[in-house]
Amino acid sequence: MTMITDATELAELCDRLAGEDFLCIDTEFMRERTYWPHLCLVQIAGPDGVGIAIDPLADGLDLAPLNRLFDNRSVLKVFHAARQDLEIFYHMTGRVPAPLFDTQVAGMVCGFGEQASYETLAHKLAKARIDKSSRFSDWSKRPLNRRQLTYALADVAHLPTIYTKLAARLAATERGCWVEQELAALTDPETYNLDPVLAWKRIKTRNVNPRFLALLREIAAVRERWAQAKDIPRQRLLRDEALLEIAAHRPETPGVLADTRGLSKGTATGRLGAALLEAVSNGMAIPDAECPQRKAVAHRRAGTGPLVDLLKVLLKMRSSEHGVAQRLVATSDHLERIAAGDTDVPALHGWRHQIFGADALALTDGRLGLAARAGKVTLLELPDSA
Repeated sequence: MTMITDATELAELCDRLAGEDFLCIDTEFMRERTYWPHLCLVQIAGPDGVGIAIDPLADGLDLAPLNRLFDNRSVLKVFHAARQDLEIFYHMTGRVPAPLFDTQVAGMVCGFGEQASYETLAHKLAKARIDKSSRFSDWSKRPLNRRQLTYALADVAHLPTIYTKLAARLAATERGCWVEQELAALTDPETYNLDPVLAWKRIKTRNVNPRFLALLREIAAVRERWAQAKDIPRQRLLRDEALLEIAAHRPETPGVLADTRGLSKGTATGRLGAALLEAVSNGMAIPDAECPQRKAVAHRRAGTGPLVDLLKVLLKMRSSEHGVAQRLVATSDHLERIAAGDTDVPALHGWRHQIFGADALALTDGRLGLAARAGKVTLLELPDSA
């Protein structure tokens, strides 16, 4: 097993891999106690499946050759469940490795389950079993032992086989465009934009009052800046529930701020407390016309429960027929929104419209029905009631 710790060896490796059609990549990182993911290991393999580990913690090792390789658009980068890996590289370089292929997304499109785990794909496509006993290792400690390296390299050793077989299935079923649509979000730099001013958009709330949202935007930005500066997980610094409470109650003094659930008196009277109170003041000073807007979350209409249940049956039926994971087609929230008459739902657009959305709209409009025949659910076209 090879682990590169030398700049010359890394440059030679990257020069050699630049001639391959595709590369398989995985990372090991630590994030439990930090805001930013701390990269501890990069595993990479060419089409031959021979994995090599790169130690980003090695003294003096410059990852510039690796970053140039990831920028090389003539080489496809294959990941499994790429979201967190891509965030690491985007934070390091300000760019997302491209072009990209995610075997988890492709596996869900090809019918390998709701999660399409690496273990499942390795077993079913590469006839391999993955030992996950080292999953929770402390990857920041050196030296890494043989078991850790074996585990880490196994995460790329079978990816070439998984990728080539999934790519063949996508070509045969003409579903490559489905995967491309799903990967658009993963390759969009905005997915990894951690601008503190935008942090409020990730917080779930049904309150769409513009003034409340203005306050939430200001105090969420404070938390984000502090978490980034101190490299602390945002929820460990201050939970979302506390931010929502502050935005709703609009405290003006440290004493009132200290009444916020989950906020200690020491924090309320300290520098973070002062920053939060200043944010509340700033939020109150924003002109009404400049307060942010958010579309109201569609509530389930009274009586739509049975319609949601019918949509669930339709979703299960169509997903099974097309061999694609239900979760990838539509979520429970999507079904409730469709039942409530909302048409701005991902399940009603793109490839999802083709296999589910069109029928979902016909069902809610009374143009399509469900019936049981020979132990199976079938669709019935209904006469136009008009």
